[in-house]
Parts: sequence; C-alpha cells; structure tokens
Amino acid sequence: MRHLTILAGALALAAGLAAPAAAQEKLKIGFVYVGPVGDFGWSYQHDRGRLAIEKAFPGKVETTFLENVPEADSERSIEQLARSGHRLIFTTSFGYMEPTLKVAKKYPNVMFEHATGYKRDKNVATYSAKFHEGRYIIGQIAGKMTKSNTLGYVASFPIPEVVAGINAYYLGALSVNPAVKVKVVWANTWFDPGKEADAAKALLAQGADVISQHTDSPAPQQQAEAAGKMGFGQASDMIRFAPKAQLTAIIDDWSSYYIERTKLMLDGKWESKDTWGGLAQDMVHMAPYTNMPPDVKAMAEATQAAIKAGTMNAFKCPVFDQDGKEVPCKGAGVLSDEQVVGMNFYVKGIDDKLPK
Repeated sequence: MRHLTILAGALALAAGLAAPAAAQEKLKIGFVYVGPVGDFGWSYQHDRGRLAIEKAFPGKVETTFLENVPEADSERSIEQLARSGHRLIFTTSFGYMEPTLKVAKKYPNVMFEHATGYKRDKNVATYSAKFHEGRYIIGQIAGKMTKSNTLGYVASFPIPEVVAGINAYYLGALSVNPAVKVKVVWANTWFDPGKEADAAKALLAQGADVISQHTDSPAPQQQAEAAGKMGFGQASDMIRFAPKAQLTAIIDDWSSYYIERTKLMLDGKWESKDTWGGLAQDMVHMAPYTNMPPDVKAMAEATQAAIKAGTMNAFKCPVFDQDGKEVPCKGAGVLSDEQVVGMNFYVKGIDDKLPK
C-alpha cells in the first residue's frame, strides 16, 4: 500500500505539470508527510491544515502532498516538489531537517518550512507546538485515574520533543499522585500500528493501566480498550477508535499557522523565523474530557486554563534530572524554552533508561 500512496503523489505532481498556464499562476504549495494522511494522528492533522489553506484562498493556491515518505529517503521527495514549481514547501517530520536544508540550498527562490526542527536558513523557517503542555494535563489525569500506579508510555524516537513530553507527563502525574511510576517502551517508529500495538501490549503486561503515546496510530488506544484499561489519543481526537478507553487527546492544530504563512507568501512578506505555540496560541487543543469522574474533569479543565493563562508551567523550577541533580533554571522560575526544546534527559523518578 505504501508504494501506491507515493505513486499517487507522483501522479498528482504530473497532473500539476500538465495543467493549463492559468493554473500555474497559482501559488503551488507542497507538503511532505512521514505517514499516511489516514493515520488519524500526526499526518492527518497536517493534512487538515493543507485543506484549510485551500479553503482560505480559493483560486489562489494549488496544494500537493506526498505521504508515507521515509525520513531517510526524504531528500528526493522534497526536491521533487521544488523542481515541479512548488514555491512553498512544508516538510512535516523531525528527520526531514537535514534533507530540507540541503534541498533549500539548491533552490534559494523556494521557501521551506520544517516542522519540529531547530535549524533555519534564509529560505527555511521552523515551527512546532508545545505538545508538552497537553502532556502535563494528561499526566495529571492519569495520576488520578490509575489503580495500579503504573502508567505506560509508547514512545517513538528519543528526540527532545518526545523526551520533553515524557517528562511533562510524569511530572503532571507526580503532582497529584506521589506513588505513580511511568514505564516507557520505544517503538522506534512514528507510524506502524503493529509495532505500536506490541509496545502497548508489553506495557499492559507490566501492569500499566493507563496508556499514553507519542506515535501516530490509534493502535495503542485500541489495545488499552481491549484490555479494559484507559488511554489518551495523540495528535488528533482518536475517540472513535477507543470510545470506552480514551480519556482525552492532545490535538495539534496547524490550520491557523498554515493560513498565516501562506498569506505572507502571497503578499510577498514571507521571512524565515521560528514559531513555537501552545495552548495559548491555539496550536494545541485538548479533546473533550470523557470517561472520568467530574472532579478529575474539573481538575484537568483548571490545569488547562492555568497553562493557557501562563500561571502554570510543566517545568517549574526546581527540576531534577534522573540522577537527582538540579537542572539550572534559565527561565523566569521555569526551564527556558531553549532548555525544553533541547531536552535530552529524564527527570528524577522515571523508570526507564534514555536511549542514546
């Protein structure tokens, strides 16, 4: 199926090349996805942002997407878009960073936007969202809902974004339940329902009764529901796949950002910058709080409001690393944005060894 989706993207490009001259005057915008648009997670949400662009600028833009593009083989796909007249290209996975920069050097008149990266250039901007804010909230919910005091976490790759999410999740749980512990299984994939399901099964076998995830398919939540346990959706609302298990989900919302960046491009005002928004900027939302007692829901809503107002922070100082050493506090009573974006350590109390 994977080769078919890539082929479909190639055919879409060919169709664009054969379009009438009038259509070519539209701003051509390309997207590169690490998973299928039907993952109902990460890539699905980015594609909703793509569709929002088309709705916001009828007749002015033409969008193309390539899905299921492996990070290790992404340079070819990114260049394919650049060569075929796309003037704005969004590359939507961390591992696309170096390939994006490499292609951007060859096409200085094409503007690139890289999701979750930290390297920029004159024609390369970066953007991400403060997913860890939502993970602090779900950590608190998990800390209240667990009966075994063991929480399971299906992780993708040990990059700062994922590590910060695990830490925020644990600190949230710890803030309401000092007896809680978190066990982590690394699936080493962004999207592979089979591997994600196996990781969830391993965590359930270790006694976890609440499953969280930083992978893109609903498989972990489906395993939680099959076992009569609870869990959280990732990147989009996954409750249709686990209606009895899902407590809430962290929803990524790229639509406003994509519309804003497209307008700047159309107006000739695009420039390279870094964007990192969270609950307050509406780049992160929480799905409805379900399958939980009223007091837990009220707690979650209060925490969400406090984070959005800036009166609560997942990484309020002091923060201690896994060895018990206090982490220098470089923000105003909290870890600085730079510390969170580059987080490469577990906080004290996490029952796992961080892979190198």
